[in-house]
Amino acid sequence: MASSPGCEHYVRSCLLKAPCCGKLYVCRLCHDAEENHQMDRFKVMEVQCSDCLTIQKAQQTCEKCSVQFGEYYCDVCHLFDKDKKQYHCQPCGICRIGPIDEYFHCDKCNLCLARALEGKHKCVENVSRQNCPVCMEDIHTSRIGAHVLPCGHLLHKTCFDDMLKNSAYRCPLCMHSALEMQNHWEEIDQEIALSPMPNEYRNATVRIMCNDCQAHSTASFHVLGMKCGSCGSYNTAQDGGLIQNQVELPAAGQEGSDTEPETEPEAQQSAPQ
Repeated sequence: MASSPGCEHYVRSCLLKAPCCGKLYVCRLCHDAEENHQMDRFKVMEVQCSDCLTIQKAQQTCEKCSVQFGEYYCDVCHLFDKDKKQYHCQPCGICRIGPIDEYFHCDKCNLCLARALEGKHKCVENVSRQNCPVCMEDIHTSRIGAHVLPCGHLLHKTCFDDMLKNSAYRCPLCMHSALEMQNHWEEIDQEIALSPMPNEYRNATVRIMCNDCQAHSTASFHVLGMKCGSCGSYNTAQDGGLIQNQVELPAAGQEGSDTEPETEPEAQQSAPQ
């Protein structure tokens, strides 16, 4: 049990009396780490002052010694902490770190998002009620900030950073690109232009499906990537085997056929993808 004035999670001068087991803990997280069950913070009715040890109803100031249990207090979440510009969001049902004027609640996503995303993000209904697709832990009530991907799915900011460190650039749920990739696609264009395929594959094409725009198209086969013919993304998946486009040979016995067949391989390589 952590000592005053709080724990590694919160700065406070009281202990919560767990409604489930009656034990005293600085916070629900400390309780959950020690016990084999979870504390329902909304049902907390009593706290113990860390200074005078008086057990009393949950409130911001000790009724006996007048010590302030926390600079911020929410009588719904029973959250005591130092001032971080917190606010209680009624639709979310929990407290969020503010300031409140820098955030808005998206009713469809059912989540508080930064004002900069208002009208500029893709809504996914009740998206925050799902677990993080990377660590599989809760997002809605997590103390770790959430990152909104272009596809609208959420994951913990720390999990997103770990993805990038490991060169993973796609949403774990829908495989959509997790960030703006246009510069990377242009780099692949240049690499492919400098790395022609061997003759036996130069005319090969393949059917692909784009993870970014969902379009189906036919692309020239290349080991470095197949480019979507609709949006230009290389975030594509092969749909079927290689299609070997045969080179048309001149008819047997045809006179004056000592020139190469007009296959225009370069034109085929850059055909609609």
